[in-house]
Amino acid sequence: MAQIVNHGLHQGHILKEVCLRSDRLSLSLLNFGAVTRDLRLHDQGENRSLVLGFRNPADYLTNPGYMGVIAGRVAGRIKNARFALDGQMVRLAENEGGNQLHGGPSGLSHVLWGIEPLTSASARLTYHSPEGENGYPGAVDFTVTVTLDEFSVEYEMIASVSQPTPISLAQHSYYNLSGGQQAIWDHRLQVDATGYLVLDDTNVPNGTIADLSDTGFDFRLGRSFGELDPEHQGCDINLVFDTDRTQALPAAKLTAPDGLQMTVTTDQPGAQIYTAGGLPTQPEGHSGQILGPAMGVCFEPQGFPNAVNQPDFPSVIVSPDVPYVQKLRLDFGWI
Repeated sequence: MAQIVNHGLHQGHILKEVCLRSDRLSLSLLNFGAVTRDLRLHDQGENRSLVLGFRNPADYLTNPGYMGVIAGRVAGRIKNARFALDGQMVRLAENEGGNQLHGGPSGLSHVLWGIEPLTSASARLTYHSPEGENGYPGAVDFTVTVTLDEFSVEYEMIASVSQPTPISLAQHSYYNLSGGQQAIWDHRLQVDATGYLVLDDTNVPNGTIADLSDTGFDFRLGRSFGELDPEHQGCDINLVFDTDRTQALPAAKLTAPDGLQMTVTTDQPGAQIYTAGGLPTQPEGHSGQILGPAMGVCFEPQGFPNAVNQPDFPSVIVSPDVPYVQKLRLDFGWI
């Protein structure tokens, strides 16, 4: 059975951490924000960190870059922090200009979850979101189960709602498969995508799905970030997966310069690709990591951001009779 480490009282919160282990991977979870604090590969003499993280667990109480969190109730941006549901206008808490980002100022990323080890390689996180939290209708019970198996990590995210309400979660780790001492420009990303969501002047999808050709984020052929973006301007865009793809097969592959590869299998319609352009430069990353712009890339499978205001996007409204379920699987290996 995995052990719970108590990091003491910080700003009124008792921080707890559970460390999971398989034969080849280890992963640590915090109860604040359901954070994946560390994910390490133990293979061929390696003890390599694969995600960015703070050395001091208390730093996650602020965490302006949402490092490692479960983002929600609705990941991404909602235009003007409002939407219509069943003929009524719902007004949400704003936290990015006039918009809402990642569920609001006290979204799932900035609350205290229950945490329970299940085995040496799995743990469960739970959170009850009361009706009206951040402006959302209905109460929601969230469960996130994290399981290691040899070279794989699986996140199962479930939400049961008391009345119709939007739910769209995203696991928000910053991946750097080289350990985090160098920027990710030489990492190659391949995605089975057909298009991307066009953004308005506040970085919110405006309802248009555009073709990827001749853009700086056409990852269909498996190109490096530096090749697609030689001026290093950065990327923060939602790609639309091929609707004919087989969901049991990987939707994306991220490959480090030395051949370490992460494949991503997901049941979501798309993913946000973010090269950490807005990640504050910070000291005290674990394992000597440098925390700042382009030091990691987020690959965040999720429902389309702002879907609540775009009727042509797949709906993210969840009802009491059909719980929300998302499964995300990461597999690691050498090529």
